[in-house]
Amino acid sequence: MLDFKKIAGAAKKYEPDITKFLRDIIAIPSESCDEKRVVLRIEEEMKRVGFDRTEIDPMGNILGYIGHGRHLVAMDAHIDTVGVGNRDNWKFDPYEGMEDAERIGGRGGSDQKGGMASMVYAGKIIKDLGLDDDYTLVVVGTVQEEDCDGLCWQYIINEDKLRPEFVVSTEPTDGGIYRGQRGRMEIYVSTSGVSCHGSAPERGDNAIYKIAPILTELRALHPNLKDDVFLGKGSLTVSEIFFTSPSRCAVADSCKISIDRRLTRGEDADYALNQIRNLPSVQAAGAEVGMYKYERPSFTGLVYPTDCYFPTWIIEEDHPVCETLMDTYRSIFGKRARLDKWTFSTNGVAIMGMHGIPCIGFGPGHENQAHAPNECTWKNELVDCAAMYAAIPSVYVEKYADKMPEHTKNLI
Repeated sequence: MLDFKKIAGAAKKYEPDITKFLRDIIAIPSESCDEKRVVLRIEEEMKRVGFDRTEIDPMGNILGYIGHGRHLVAMDAHIDTVGVGNRDNWKFDPYEGMEDAERIGGRGGSDQKGGMASMVYAGKIIKDLGLDDDYTLVVVGTVQEEDCDGLCWQYIINEDKLRPEFVVSTEPTDGGIYRGQRGRMEIYVSTSGVSCHGSAPERGDNAIYKIAPILTELRALHPNLKDDVFLGKGSLTVSEIFFTSPSRCAVADSCKISIDRRLTRGEDADYALNQIRNLPSVQAAGAEVGMYKYERPSFTGLVYPTDCYFPTWIIEEDHPVCETLMDTYRSIFGKRARLDKWTFSTNGVAIMGMHGIPCIGFGPGHENQAHAPNECTWKNELVDCAAMYAAIPSVYVEKYADKMPEHTKNLI
């Protein structure tokens, strides 16, 4: 039987080590497609604390393995970050970071290097306390998530041939357990025109004017999108506008807008695209409506193209994986966890949204810190998460693995 107090005590003991490691990886800039140095630093720490083996796949994802049991369980943290934005908005250096009695500051503290630090030290707790059971735990540090959420796991599942029985996402959850998120799409609408001299615009066909009524109808569409009692409402906003013209003294011959579309339950790619294609203004303009494609190379040089469609996903409250985390939380902390969902998008769009692998979230940090200046995370949450991650695989194997649908099991 698991000694949860001992696990929690071990996690608390490693607080200084978790803190130091997190500060080390915050200090290494690692924007999307430039993660090599932080990947190598993570691999170094995994080896130092006793992981059984590590590998860096052709895309650049770092995978650390503990145990050799039948049940394959994975935990994920993306280790790329966004940029720092205007440094004048930061009260401290975003890479040198800051530390006080309660917090660690720096770019990636909450989103999402804190989850990586807690996972690595959960591995050490498992080794120190002999918690190895009939499972193989894979701790994954993924790349390019900020650029293209889920692309890393598309590669891991399709090319690395790693298909866990479930995945714990360590994205920040504000102390709760998160069981879903809205999906998203990156959509474009483009119009064509004919240029002419700006002194006689009637000779041409202005592509910008064709976009104008489309913008009005898109704005009116937003409040009428589907709603869901748990995930909330679908949404859209126009996020970019581009045009081409021979000069400032000419009529524009093309115009293109980008749309950030958030998808709630019951909305998918075809549904969202057809909503826009059927707008009267789009049809009148003969506009093209489509999805962007992501084709940026990873730091290894690998290109793995994908459509910019990231499906909605939800795991139900009575699912064995959700029950595993709720049970583990209750056993360690003596209370019921708050169940909720993310506002933003995560790698779960590929893990569960595309591939149907159960995914659930519990991670240090807060959503409102993501992409913000003066980003920070909390030491007590790092410790709590390390304890949870160390206990989750054993709780699953002992109490819930037999309740999983047969098609989701991955006995190795």
